[in-house]
Amino acid sequence: MKKAISLLLCAALLAGLAACTTPVGDGAGEDGRVTITYSMWGNDEELRILNETIDRFEAEQDRINVEAIQIDRAEYVGALNTFAAGDDLPDTAIMAEDAVLMWASQGMLLDASNMYGADDVKPLDSLAFTYEGSPVGYSVSNEILVTYYNRATFAEAGVEPPPANAEDAWDWDTFVDVAKTMTLDTEGRNAHDPSFDPNNIARYGVMFCPDFWQLEVWSVMNGGAWYDEDGNVTIDSPEAMEGLQRIADLHLVHHVAPQYGTNITTNIDQDLLDNAAMEIHGQWCVGVFLGPARESAGLDYGVGVLPYMKEKVTLNTGGVNVAFATTDHPDEAMEWLKWYAQEENSWETIASGVWMPVSEIYYTDEEMTHKWVDNPNHPPYDEYKAAVVDYAYNYAQPTSWYWVNNTNLFNDALSTILAPCWSGNDTVENAITSNIDVLRAANQGNN
Repeated sequence: MKKAISLLLCAALLAGLAACTTPVGDGAGEDGRVTITYSMWGNDEELRILNETIDRFEAEQDRINVEAIQIDRAEYVGALNTFAAGDDLPDTAIMAEDAVLMWASQGMLLDASNMYGADDVKPLDSLAFTYEGSPVGYSVSNEILVTYYNRATFAEAGVEPPPANAEDAWDWDTFVDVAKTMTLDTEGRNAHDPSFDPNNIARYGVMFCPDFWQLEVWSVMNGGAWYDEDGNVTIDSPEAMEGLQRIADLHLVHHVAPQYGTNITTNIDQDLLDNAAMEIHGQWCVGVFLGPARESAGLDYGVGVLPYMKEKVTLNTGGVNVAFATTDHPDEAMEWLKWYAQEENSWETIASGVWMPVSEIYYTDEEMTHKWVDNPNHPPYDEYKAAVVDYAYNYAQPTSWYWVNNTNLFNDALSTILAPCWSGNDTVENAITSNIDVLRAANQGNN
C-alpha cells in the first residue's frame, strides 16, 4: 500500500496528467458556495464511496462544495508534483505518510494546529504528523501491524494459533518454534525434522508484507530504534540491527520464511490459502483482502498480536489528510477535512475493515467498539478486540514518519543497503555500520 516518495518529474507524466489539473482558486458559484478540491488515490469503488460521503457533507451545510480528483495510486506523487509545478494544487488531499513532512518543510502544507478546539473530539495524538512542533495533518485511519493466520491450517496441525491477547504474546523463540512446526517441505516434513528439505518448501510458517517501512517494528521491539526523538539516525545501535538480523535469519537459518521481499506476486489471502500458515501485515487487510476472501474462497482467517523480542509493541500509521498552503479557501478546506475525519462520515470504510477509527471513544467505549467490529469482514468480536482494538490502544507506537523528515530517502537507501543481507551475502551489522554515513545523509535530505 505504501510507495516511496520522489520529487522527480517525468516529462511524459507532465503531459499525461495535464488534463487532470483542476484550478484551486474557484470563488463562490451560482449557488453561493465555495468549491474546494480533494485529490485521492483509489479505484472506482473507492471513488463512489467518497462521492457519497461528499454528497452528505454538502447536504449538511450550504457554504462548501467538494470536488473529488481521482488519480491512480502509481501516479499519485507525480501528479501532485505536476500540480505544484503548475501552481495548480488541489485545496486538500490524502497523502502518503512519507511525503508529509517533506512537503511541510517546503512550506506547502497548512498548519493544522487550530483545526480542533479544546472541546472537540479529535484524532488520537499518535496520528498527528508534526513539523517544527505543529501538526500539519492527521491520519485518516489508525492502522497497525498484526499477525494473520489460517485457522484450518493450525487446527489440522494441532497447534495453538497466534495469541490474540498481548499479555499472552509469543516471545521470539516460541514464534520461531511454531513457525518451524508449521513449515512443510514437499514431502510433508516440518522444519524440526532432520530430513527437512529447505530447498523444496511447500508451505512456509510465516510470510511478511514486503512494504519496507514495516521492518521498523522489529528494531523497536528489540529495544532499538531507527531514529531518536529528535529525528537523528540511531539504526546502527546493536539492538536495532539485531532486530533486523532476526528477520533475515527466519529464512537464512530457520528456513520458515521466504527470503525477505520475494513474496510479492500474491496477496495475503492467496498466501494464507496456498503458501503460508501465518502472515504479518497491516490491519487494512481485513477489508481489502481477507474478509472478501472468506466470502469468495472460504478462507477462515484469524488475527493475533505480533510476537515480541524484548518489548511488546506494534506500529501505527495511516494515510494523511492535508490542506495545501496554496488554497484560496483555508477555512473551508479545514472544515471539510475535520468533518471527513469523523468516523460516522466515512463509516463504510471502517465497517468494511479497511480503516480503523481515529477517535479514542471507539477503543474505550464497548458500545462503540461493537459498532465498529460487529461487521461481516471482521473476525469474531473477542478475538479482534484483543488483537486489534486493545493492541492498538495499549501497545502501538507511531511509525517514524510522523516526526522524522526524509524517511522516503532513508528507506530507499536502507533498502539498497540491506538487500545483500536477506540473501546471506552480508550481515545487517556490517551493512549498516559500513554505510551509516549514507543513511545519515539521506536523513538530511541528500541522496
